[in-house]
Amino acid sequence: MMIRVGVLGLQGAVREHIRSIEACGAEAIVIKRAEQLEEIDGLIMPGGESTTMRRLIDRYDFMEPLREFAGKSKPIFGTCAGLILLAERIVGYDQPHLGVMDITVERNSFGRQKESFEADLDIAHVGENYNAVFIRAPHIVEAGENVEVLAKYNERIVLARQGSYLGCSFHPELTDDHRITEYFIKMVKEHKGLA
Repeated sequence: MMIRVGVLGLQGAVREHIRSIEACGAEAIVIKRAEQLEEIDGLIMPGGESTTMRRLIDRYDFMEPLREFAGKSKPIFGTCAGLILLAERIVGYDQPHLGVMDITVERNSFGRQKESFEADLDIAHVGENYNAVFIRAPHIVEAGENVEVLAKYNERIVLARQGSYLGCSFHPELTDDHRITEYFIKMVKEHKGLA
């Protein structure tokens, strides 16, 4: 049975995520309308600009359906801006967006666009020497006790999992190393009882 993974198609590196999902042998769907969430087994919220993304989520009435999707414990993977959407706490902001992960996130914590960089990370359950691309990346300042830290860069948490939610500071879709997407697809399969 084919796993169907959606990519929130409002903004960000949508095509690259689609390519990565397909490279892992799953079916990929660009999610442009809230009702499409019913058709998928897992969702990737891509990088982009979190405030713009939130505006688009509100404009297209996505927030409640996304909360319902998360409420069913369906797996969600947030990268960069997507990580900010998942966080319960955002430094300097009163309100979270989805707020489903017990983490505090700081936006642009590695600096602006020109401070983009790559780093090799060792990632729990995924493997070593993962080339991570950081672009105006946030990082996880603190993680609750039910959150598993999967990777750090210079002592900063950059990849973490809590139950069926996976949050990542960098852009796994911008490389040809599909191991993190594979890990997320495995989470989706486990949730469906297929792994």
